[in-house]
Parts: sequence; C-alpha cells; structure tokens
Amino acid sequence: MSNVEAESPEYGQYQGDSDVDIAIIGGGLTGLWAAYFAKQLEPSLKVAVFEAERIGYGASGRNGGWVSALVPGNRKKFAKAVQGGVDSAKAFQREFISSVNTILATLEKEDIQADQHKGGTLSAAHTAAGLNRLKAKRSADLAYGLDESEVQLLSPADFQSRINIAGVHGGLYYPDVARVNPAKLVRGLAAAASRLGVDIYEHSRVISAASGLLSLGRGTVRTGKTFICTEGYSGPFLGKRRLIPINSSMIVTRPLDEAAWERIGWAGLECLNDSAHTFIYAQRTADNRIAIGGRGTPYRFASGTGGHGQTAASTVRQLTGRLESFFPGIRFEPEHAWSGVLGVTRDWNGGVNWDPAAGIGSSIGYAGHGVTAAFVGGRTLAELALDRNTVRTSLPWVGYRARNWEPEPVRWLGVHAMYKLFGIADSWEEARKARQTSLIAKFGSRLAGLHE
Repeated sequence: MSNVEAESPEYGQYQGDSDVDIAIIGGGLTGLWAAYFAKQLEPSLKVAVFEAERIGYGASGRNGGWVSALVPGNRKKFAKAVQGGVDSAKAFQREFISSVNTILATLEKEDIQADQHKGGTLSAAHTAAGLNRLKAKRSADLAYGLDESEVQLLSPADFQSRINIAGVHGGLYYPDVARVNPAKLVRGLAAAASRLGVDIYEHSRVISAASGLLSLGRGTVRTGKTFICTEGYSGPFLGKRRLIPINSSMIVTRPLDEAAWERIGWAGLECLNDSAHTFIYAQRTADNRIAIGGRGTPYRFASGTGGHGQTAASTVRQLTGRLESFFPGIRFEPEHAWSGVLGVTRDWNGGVNWDPAAGIGSSIGYAGHGVTAAFVGGRTLAELALDRNTVRTSLPWVGYRARNWEPEPVRWLGVHAMYKLFGIADSWEEARKARQTSLIAKFGSRLAGLHE
C-alpha cells in the first residue's frame, strides 16, 4: 500500500484544441466515478478527465482504504437545511449504506482487484468517556436510519475477541464497511473508465475553467459541461475560503509474523478507528501489515497542500506509538509513510452542486469520508448534469453550501487551536479516567464548526 504517484500507469498528456461533451477536472475517485457513470448513462458522450499530476495523486490514492457508510458531515445539520428534515437525512444515510455493496459489485463487474474485503469497522473506546461518546453516536445512528444490526455495541471481551487492544473499554461494530487498497482501486477504476471510452490525461493541469472553456498549459478544451472534482485541491477553481485542505498522514508497517497476529487477532480484517478526539484509522492489509493514519500536522498556512506527501518524523513516531500502546510487547517497524490532504468546508458538511446555466458542477467537502462519498458524489453529479431524477439527486447535500472559512491568519490559528485542544482533552480524560467528554474538547468542536 503506497502513494499511487509512484505506481500508476502512464496516461497521455493533453495538448492541442478539442471539443468534448463533459470535461472533468481531477483524476481521483470523484472524477473517475463521474466519468464512468456519465458513459453508462449516455455512451455516445465524449468525456475527458484532466489530471494535473498522476491519476489518484490526491486523497484518492493516499487514503485509509475504507469503503464505509459514513456520510460527509453532520446529519442533523443536513436535516435542518432541507424541507424533508430527518427523513431526508435518513435517506442520505441509507444511500451510503447501500452504496458500499454497490461499489463492491461494480469492482467485481469490472474485474477491479483492489484487495477488497467486507469485514466491517470496529470503533475502540480507550476510556470511559470515549465509550460514552460511542454510545451517544450509536443512538444518533439509530435515529438517522441504521438498525440494531448495523451498529452493534461491544463489551471489552467482545471487542478483544476480534482485535486484542490492551485496556479497551468496549466499542462499536459496523458490518457495512469494506477494506480496499486505494491505489489499486483508483488505477482499476481509471482502466474501467478508459475501456468505456473516457479519455484520461495526466500531467495536464487546468489553469482556468470558465463556462464552456478550459485553458491548459498546452491547449484549450471547449466543453458543454464541466465537473470540478478536485476535493482538497479545489481552491483555484472554487476559492480558497470555500474549503480548506486538511492534512492526514499514514504509515504502513513491515509485515508482521504469525506469532504477532496470534496475539493481535484481527482475523476478520475489519477496519479500525477509535473514539479519541485525536483519532486514528487503520486496516490490516492483504499482505499482513498494519496501515494506520492520523492527522499529524493538520493544516498548512494559506491552504497549502503539501505536494508529494513527505511525512514528518514526529508524525511517524506518533503513529507508531499508538500501535505500541494498542498492542504492547509487539515491535512495529514503519516501512512506508506518506501524507495527503482532504477537503473540509467550514461546517464539515460536503456538497454536490450543479449550475445548469453555467454548465459547471462540483462534488467536494468529504471531510475524510471520501471513498464512498466520491462514488455517491460523482454518480450524483453525472445524473444532475444529464437531467436524470434519481434518489441521489434529491439528497440533502445536493445544492448544499457551507459559509466560507475565515481569512488568514484566523483560519490557521483556529484549526491549530482546535487540534491542540483535542490533544489536551485526550490527555485530560485518560489521566483522570473521566466518564464524560472534556469541556475542552466540546469547546474545540464548537470552534471547528463540528456542532450546531
């Protein structure tokens, strides 16, 4: 599991002057799914994808590999924003649940081998306060469309029978989640789209996108419809304050031996996260490594994106330390490390927007839940642009726009203050064996816009 930039196949660089029906900016999962579904809906369309670097260069090739039912944002906020209220938010949640199996079925149909395995997700509570947060989350899940079998409360013993985390207080199990290798997924999807007749161009940066015209370094493209599918890299097209790139880092260990896996368990190949405010996300890979991620250095001044993904040594040590605290006595050797950015709006709610007059649309703001969100968002964007009325085109994130982020240096100070407060809150809860969430964390959440 590694940065896709080093391994993806080479697609041609765009040059010249041409006409297409749909031009897609961004060669990640959103853009490729949008292209795939546009060709499924209308095979005669001329569809082209323009990627500034390599296919999957952004979050699509650097993520934690979770095909999950997590929606990109706060369901209560979405319910308040639309006429359908809670029922609309429930429909949104149900669409994400059903999309997990639809993605897996599509991978099978297109013979995409991405190490996919549907083992569910385990959310671990390391403290009593963390367990109470998970119980509250379960209540919210049940209120917004999940049933009892889809979010199961686990005792410490039940949890440790699956993954033997030291001192775990219990947790939640969600069966509707699959593990994938994100680099393999994005490469396989690009190949599937190409087979349908989608033209894919790498190293083809779009400099500007006006209604009906794209300007690139080596040419121009006239188009009837433009999809902006650039997630954390969307600033040049949508404005730097529309969403910001939040940095997330990952390490992957050397393969563990059989004795280590006997102590750890993890035979079900579940995805793993926890209830800490400075949370982690992880998976057991197909070649018996552990890939684990966390925020590291969360935000660069003036919405910097961090380029090729170099990862600070301190972040590598931090993530390795988390593994060592989960599984004491086992030696973990990081073999690879990388970083990438995800797109976050001011209220952490994503949105799919289509302007028929301008012929320009976007799907952005996945806030770290991007693998399934890219599928639903790209599919919805294609349906909106091609005048298809579906369950997806009436979901509450369609047409949703959060307010802009503050100008610099306010947003840099705010984001870093939020993560600092979360770290202090975790330490406070652990040291005091707290049963309730720290007021420090609640203040950090409100500062971030995570709550109403």
